Amino acid sequence: MRTETFSAFSGHRQVAVGDLQTVARDVARVSKSGFEQIIVLSDLTGRPMDLDLRGSEVEIAARYQPAVAEVPTKPGRGRPKLGVVPREVTLLAAHWDWLATQPGGASATLRKLVHQAKSQSGAADRRRAAQDAAYRIMTALAGQLADFEEALRAFYADDADRFHSLSEAWPSEIRDYIRDRVAAVSMDSDPD
Repeated sequence: MRTETFSAFSGHRQVAVGDLQTVARDVARVSKSGFEQIIVLSDLTGRPMDLDLRGSEVEIAARYQPAVAEVPTKPGRGRPKLGVVPREVTLLAAHWDWLATQPGGASATLRKLVHQAKSQSGAADRRRAAQDAAYRIMTALAGQLADFEEALRAFYADDADRFHSLSEAWPSEIRDYIRDRVAAVSMDSDPD
């Protein structure tokens, strides 16, 4: 399992990197120094983060302290210690009829089917998620830079040499960060 990290940029400079608590604290310091707009991105998903930077550094750090999972004191339905979460599944009558004939019942059969599908598409799913994250990051940080569209085409065509050539003139901190995210796409397509 990956620990999610975040990166913050102001203009073409990377001003913070680390867990959300560290980045929030660092961004609060930097924003008081008069930096222009700061964008915080999840390194894992590429999604931008809105941070609440009100209060002291201690208050900000407390606000973004990693959550600790709580175990319910009163056992509920299902198997909460196993992470079972009740949700609704909508199927056709024929699907329910088939599930009713399977050993272990509908829930066990659905878990087996999901596990099987995850096993078969795991590498493709990881690659797609890494590719989506790289796209979001590239668009947020380099969308207005020279050769962005051509570099994006090279990225989706898996033409690393062309991508590196087209991104060479980009500001170094943005270029290097984006290249790391693009490299993650190849690494995430390899099996565990």
